[in-house]
Amino acid sequence: MKKLDQIIVVDVESTCWQGAPPAGQESEIIEIGICTLDVASGERLEKRSILVKPERSKVSDFCTKLTTLTQEQVDKGVDFPNACSILRNKYSAKDRVWASYGDYDRRQFERQCQAKKITYPFGFSHINVKNLFALIYAFPEELSMDAALELLNLPLEGTHHRGGDDAWNIAAILSELLLKRRG
Repeated sequence: MKKLDQIIVVDVESTCWQGAPPAGQESEIIEIGICTLDVASGERLEKRSILVKPERSKVSDFCTKLTTLTQEQVDKGVDFPNACSILRNKYSAKDRVWASYGDYDRRQFERQCQAKKITYPFGFSHINVKNLFALIYAFPEELSMDAALELLNLPLEGTHHRGGDDAWNIAAILSELLLKRRG
């Protein structure tokens, strides 16, 4: 049975390079940011960052400049199956609606779960906040997360391109959209 009390807002950071990945490497999730959003109140309940140790790639200097994450930090993280297990067990991700800013996060999870033959941790109900924001405001195109925050007069809290902070900020945007539609 679907639980509609909270929305799990997720933002992932993945290994990345300026240009094509080095031979033998592929983009992998290295951080899963989570913010639980109470649907009734619009309150952000929890902010969490799960560092994930990559198996088929290394954190590049470009990636560290973008995310602040280093290879040393992610090497101390959990493996991807364990991260998916946390989403399923602690957050009931299979039974709750989840959201991300754009489709990248959803597609990255789908690709990585398929490649590693791991059960997808989420159910079918996904909200693309980037798309929803543009639709609600009747914009001709989608806006970046920081542009959406600015338009809503909300501060960008924490470090941009860190999963936990970005999930927290995306949850603020989604909260505004939910409360605006009720008001």
